[in-house]
Amino acid sequence: MSGHSKWHTIQKKKGAADAKRGQVFTKLAKAITVAAKTGGGGDPAFNFQLRVAIDSAKAANMPKDNIERAVKRGTGEGADAVIIEEVMYEGFGPGGAALLIHCLTDNRNRSIADVRTVMNKKGGNLGGQGSVKWMFDHKGIIVVAGELNDELELLLIDSGAEDIHVENQMIEVVTGSSELKQVLDAIDQPAEHAGLAYLPKEMVTLEGKEQEQLDVLIEALDALDDVDTVYTNVK
Repeated sequence: MSGHSKWHTIQKKKGAADAKRGQVFTKLAKAITVAAKTGGGGDPAFNFQLRVAIDSAKAANMPKDNIERAVKRGTGEGADAVIIEEVMYEGFGPGGAALLIHCLTDNRNRSIADVRTVMNKKGGNLGGQGSVKWMFDHKGIIVVAGELNDELELLLIDSGAEDIHVENQMIEVVTGSSELKQVLDAIDQPAEHAGLAYLPKEMVTLEGKEQEQLDVLIEALDALDDVDTVYTNVK
């Protein structure tokens, strides 16, 4: 199985703000806190969502103390425990690009105000609930380093992989949202990335000024502290 790399499309849309270590750690900590709160407790052995969030934090070299504090905030043990929730905003960018803006926030009013301000200033428009989400599928994505051989490909397919793409010594596996854990467990090596994502059902192409404007908009959204990931249907 092969095809256009879905993860590469998401990854390349991450703005320059993600190069700032402090902001990266803040966003990873929020993801850990939400996972500990909603995924089934503070033990990653029994909370797959937390396991994935912690693995992502470790891959970014987030200090162990930061990870532990984030877990305790989610389980209510930390002195600075706060209520962080997931919020999804939908809208359109330059050239009619569809945007799903996934936020982790302790203040919905602040989040929507910040997102709306950036959208208005950078050529985007917020849409109503359901205006964009139908254009995306909720999928699992696993990225591992290495080469794909027949044995590994068969293992991935048997464990529930829907699509496999190989590029630059990296194997990207797309799964159903409920099959992510079993496919990840079947891979006997650490993953470069593993988690749930919203993948566009159909990709569109922008050119010239519209593409540049979209890149600026996504970078500005990504720079917001409450924004975790921006998904788009643009290649």
